[in-house]
Amino acid sequence: MILEHRTYTLPHGTMDKYLARYEAEVLPIQKRHLGKFMGLFVAETGLLNQVISLWAYESLADREQCRRNMDSDPAWHAFRETNRGAFLSQEVKILRATSFSPQPA
Repeated sequence: MILEHRTYTLPHGTMDKYLARYEAEVLPIQKRHLGKFMGLFVAETGLLNQVISLWAYESLADREQCRRNMDSDPAWHAFRETNRGAFLSQEVKILRATSFSPQPA
């Protein structure tokens, strides 16, 4: 199992609007195509105005196929067009589970 950890930094004052849009528009698209949704989290301390999403996949190959499937969805392209400039930065990490890590159900 691998975990994709994405951190998006938003401009100050835009978090509530982004979260509402994500829940209503983006999450349904992603759930159609991506791996197991582990959650969307908001930073409460440290660097603020950050959203962290976690998705679990069977392997890198599984993740790549899921991302290709989503990239062929016109709804995903429409969201990406209207979301241009929404983030100040983005960081993506792929994490490999240790042999003793719990596996998502």
